[in-house]
Amino acid sequence: MQELISQLSNLKALLTIALEALKISRLETELKTIQAESQKAGFWSDRTKAQESMKLQANLSARIEPWRQLEAQVNEALELAELNDPTVQAELQTQLEQHQAKFYELKRQLQFSGPYDDSNAILSIHAGAGGTDAQDWTQMLLRMYVRWAEQQGYNVETIEQSSGEEAGLKSVTIEINGPFVYGKLQGEHGVHRLVRLSPFNSDNLRQTSFAKVEVLPKIDTADKLKLDEKELKIDVYRSGGHGGQSVNTTDSAVRITHIPTGITVAIQNERSQLQNRETAMTIIRSRLAQLQLAQHQEKLAGIKGPNQSAEWGNQIRSYVLHPYKQVKDLRNRYESSDPDAVLDGQLEPFITAYLESQLGKDK
Repeated sequence: MQELISQLSNLKALLTIALEALKISRLETELKTIQAESQKAGFWSDRTKAQESMKLQANLSARIEPWRQLEAQVNEALELAELNDPTVQAELQTQLEQHQAKFYELKRQLQFSGPYDDSNAILSIHAGAGGTDAQDWTQMLLRMYVRWAEQQGYNVETIEQSSGEEAGLKSVTIEINGPFVYGKLQGEHGVHRLVRLSPFNSDNLRQTSFAKVEVLPKIDTADKLKLDEKELKIDVYRSGGHGGQSVNTTDSAVRITHIPTGITVAIQNERSQLQNRETAMTIIRSRLAQLQLAQHQEKLAGIKGPNQSAEWGNQIRSYVLHPYKQVKDLRNRYESSDPDAVLDGQLEPFITAYLESQLGKDK
């Protein structure tokens, strides 16, 4: 029993260190403040702000509760062990193993030390070289990320989508909400390459297609990243395509350009011009934040616009369905021989391999 007590005490000590590193007490204070605000009269008068507050509450709760629950379980097991009752030793040993496994699963959160790692994510996919096959590949990647998000218990919302002429998607932008989404998905940013027998070719020839995945931390409040309004060009225009009469007859679409970098965001998905403007501003801030990290710039003035095309030579990962089956990350050489599982959302091994390869590197 003494060995069991020693192991539980060691786990409790490790848990205390982890809770301090994650600043759980500070997060609990922040959660209580937000919860108090949500109880005030008039909270739902600004529905957009209220919804963002409720999302933040859910995210904070999801980060705090598993740790506090594990802490309580370890403390309870240690108290029982210290009673030195041999009839519960086998049960406590089982609990110890379960608690240790849960601790190391939760400990992965300590890998997320970047300034935006605990943010929600805005993920865009753009068809590259490969014609209709590339547009189909874009839709396949969308399904992969949505399936992954569903498996993690995350919420997915479509921001913008452009369909291909024959099949698939020219581009799509989604928002994924949940704990550490950006921290987990940041390694997906780059060009993804698919090799397969083309279903759109009458000769059924092997086809190589490319799609560019862009992963941004969602920066939805102005205080997180200051923008000079003088550096923004904002255009409004009439929405096109599907959406109904009210969409086609009002100037609800918004295009915002950040002049120094040339970054442009156009949104016409919502009926309200104000909603589209807020969404576009969020994505502009998010893209600038991502570039700021990538280019190690403290000030926005030093940021250069992105320049990476979705074509041969720029890929971060290859998915081969023919003549053999393999998915391989070209940065850390991690690979899987089951592309069907990966494309069905089983991305965790690749995410883990990327995070481990980045440990010790500057973010």
